Amino acid sequence: MKALVLEEYGRLVYTDVPDPEVGPDEVLVRVRACGICGSDIHGLDGSTGRRRPPLVMGHEAAGVVEAVGAGVAEWRPGARVTFDSTVSCGECRYCREGRINLCDRRRVLGVSCEEYRRDGAFAEYVAVPQRILYRLPDGVSYIQAAMVEALSIAVHAVGRVPVRLNDTAVVLGSGMIGLLILQVARVAGCGTLVAVDVDPDRLRRACALGADVALDARSEDVPARVAEVTGGRGADLVFEAVGVPETVAAAIASVRKGGCLALVGNVTPRVDVPLQAIVTRELTLFGSCASSGEYPACLDLIGRGQLNVDALISAVAPLAEGALWFRRLYEREAGLMKVILTPAAAGEP
Repeated sequence: MKALVLEEYGRLVYTDVPDPEVGPDEVLVRVRACGICGSDIHGLDGSTGRRRPPLVMGHEAAGVVEAVGAGVAEWRPGARVTFDSTVSCGECRYCREGRINLCDRRRVLGVSCEEYRRDGAFAEYVAVPQRILYRLPDGVSYIQAAMVEALSIAVHAVGRVPVRLNDTAVVLGSGMIGLLILQVARVAGCGTLVAVDVDPDRLRRACALGADVALDARSEDVPARVAEVTGGRGADLVFEAVGVPETVAAAIASVRKGGCLALVGNVTPRVDVPLQAIVTRELTLFGSCASSGEYPACLDLIGRGQLNVDALISAVAPLAEGALWFRRLYEREAGLMKVILTPAAAGEP
């Protein structure tokens, strides 16, 4: 089969690779669409240490069941599916509790690190365990389904905090995850939504997707403006979707006494926090990692038109052109958000 292979850092090649081997509990999926994630972009230069060449990256995908292993009973060839990026063991304590993102033996498609190596979905075919598959509703396209993994992160993050009707929510970072959190927070019942970023184009996009207030962190005092918007009280909820010291500090300073902060971004491994402010203002901090079974809810939200994922898709391109699109994203080309690649052999997406 054809695949987009990270042969060495900085070098992606569209080439022939062996077809995946399908285990007894696995399903072979013919990939119709696979999105380029920000983590794949970082993996291109080796900065994360989790994309060690040679590797087929890609974990935001959808396609058609092509074949099933001997132990698979629920799925048949021809089924339209998407699948979780996390390959959980299904047996540890966290999996039994339904917290698959915390699985003791958690692996991610398209990742190669010290502990394991697992090829992903920038290929014509990928083999995945049947337990991580989800059937696509009739009204959801393969292209839209390739957005479900990113959306599930946003749904999980909003689900981590106690949202109350008409809460004011601030979202720091208007990238892919931030813009999805913004929309999910509205669906969950938040009233006033405040988007924060340093990119005017992203802030305009945030407004188009439902933000009531857009703050440019380069020219505005974010906590002061949030206080102004909330009558001096501060936001009920703050979602930090960047993960650098400056945005974490702004998030903590923007939340009201007794409010909640969800930490979703994790670009920087360590940040200093104002402990006294957190303790004396009795703030609640929630970490939010990946997703944990939110795929059905995401597919339903897309199918019913309650979330707009199409507005975040900048381009749909053949997998054979993947190296070019990776480079454009890596160089931060203005206006590019999500790029979705389609294998040539997959037919109409």
